[in-house]
Amino acid sequence: MTTDDLPARTEAVRALEAQFGELINRMRRVLTENAQRVSPGMLPGAYKVFTTVVNRERISQSALAEVLMVDKGQLSRTARELEQLGLIQRESDPDDGRASILSPTALGLERLAAARAPQEHTLMGTLRDWPLDDIHNLTRLLHALSAGALPGAEAAAGTGTPASDDRAPASQSLLDPVAPA
Repeated sequence: MTTDDLPARTEAVRALEAQFGELINRMRRVLTENAQRVSPGMLPGAYKVFTTVVNRERISQSALAEVLMVDKGQLSRTARELEQLGLIQRESDPDDGRASILSPTALGLERLAAARAPQEHTLMGTLRDWPLDDIHNLTRLLHALSAGALPGAEAAAGTGTPASDDRAPASQSLLDPVAPA
């Protein structure tokens, strides 16, 4: 990159950041609406805990805390609330009787399906008229961005995932606003 490119690159990155902000705000609205449909008064954080349990099918409470990067005490309170609502069930871990395994209940799965129904086809509808190559390209670019890799690095390595030597160091991720470009 030359210094002549810096203003144009800065403007492009700021525009991308603004679009990510819009996307994140929309996702927050969707999560909040879904949480309310699952159980009136449910907070988006509790909804995230619930959907993570559903996605994992069975997960220990300690593993869930690690996955979500949340305080174990707060997670324990949230899991207890979800259990009281009948959305998840807790059982003793057969390998460690002190630990709990969380899993969704039939009621929880039913409520989640009903909550998601209004948005179920939104992305498919939005992308219906997009060329398939554009969808694949967006997926590839988002993967590279989230991995902190250069686009196309996975194709060059022939692996389908970014090669370790093509990845930016953790301190210089493409998502790090202070990383040099």
